[in-house]
Amino acid sequence: MELQSNIPEYLRAIPQAYYLYLSATLFTIGVLGVLVRRNALIIFMCIELMLNAVNLLLASFAAYRNDAAGQVFVFFIMAVAAAEVAVGLAIIVMIHRNTRSVDVGLLKNLKW
Repeated sequence: MELQSNIPEYLRAIPQAYYLYLSATLFTIGVLGVLVRRNALIIFMCIELMLNAVNLLLASFAAYRNDAAGQVFVFFIMAVAAAEVAVGLAIIVMIHRNTRSVDVGLLKNLKW
């Protein structure tokens, strides 16, 4: 089966599997960062890295299939990521004011 003629030539030069490998690598780095690191800022950055890996994969699938639905999902994921950053940074600032640290290990002291 031949590729559709309206896919840009530069996308044909890069196989779709490369986008999948890059996205999987970025997502894995993000997951490892969330599981290993204790700094709340690093954890939020790793969550953003995971969201960007999914965005890359959705955009590449949308481009290869010539369907805009993947790009619409990317837009919504970016909106959720922006809201997450705003709320997350506000929470981190409040935690830093109370504990003078952004170490998530110290949050167990905030229990009832």
